[in-house]
Amino acid sequence: MTATEGRAIDWRLLAFWAAALAISMVARVPVEISDAGRRGIDMGVGRAVALEGASHLVVAALLPAIYWLHRRWPVTGGARNIAIHVLAVVPYSILHTLGMAALRLLWFNAIVGEAYSFPVTADRLGYEFAKDVISYTMLSGGVLVLKHLLDRKAAPAPAASPGGPLPERFAVRRRGKEIMVEVADIDWVEASGNYAVLHVGGELLEIRSSLTKLEGELDAKRFVRVHKSHLVNIARVVEVTPWVSGDWRIRLQDGAEVNLSRRYRQRFEALVPVKS
Repeated sequence: MTATEGRAIDWRLLAFWAAALAISMVARVPVEISDAGRRGIDMGVGRAVALEGASHLVVAALLPAIYWLHRRWPVTGGARNIAIHVLAVVPYSILHTLGMAALRLLWFNAIVGEAYSFPVTADRLGYEFAKDVISYTMLSGGVLVLKHLLDRKAAPAPAASPGGPLPERFAVRRRGKEIMVEVADIDWVEASGNYAVLHVGGELLEIRSSLTKLEGELDAKRFVRVHKSHLVNIARVVEVTPWVSGDWRIRLQDGAEVNLSRRYRQRFEALVPVKS
């Protein structure tokens, strides 16, 4: 099994985010005009569209980075991962503010020939940061909801194993080269749309495969489905603790934490009995 050189475009995601940003633009333009009016500025619709357009273009450019953060440190991975996302708001806000200001200066001063300045004051930066906290939270929520909707059709039962011996190694493409990954070195696997993300010694490797299909290609005595989006190597499990609503939390050797859903607990306990 090989990974594709680059991830295939999921047009559903592009359509969703294009629609979401367009709706946000339509909602923000009258707010921008109203805010300007309270400051005694008579702002036209065209100027408001340009101001908000610059902001939304930068947000769209930052979306891939937010997706990467959620793949690298999923919020379901425990308090450490959540803290990483809280801290990530700071560089997100800096990049958003700088990018937005640069685009606005380029458009108004260099292209349109109108006067525009971006005041770098504590009040303005604090105002932009407060908006970016909300923005990052809403974007992260959208990423998680979309992931849930795309993954919810995953079948709970493992796929039938193909005939013949199960593979001990996978060839995975990374930066233009085929590298060999030992199956025994895989800590856990996470579903990501049409891909599966292999967590191998702290490294993330994406392969074009559904989690259900990959589950059928791995040794059922080594790897077990613990959640609709997670598959773990039982040799890498170091701790299982009760959590909420009857679920459990599994801690792995690489420090990651994943849910053990009630739906999959019987399958897990068949390999690793949990004694209360």
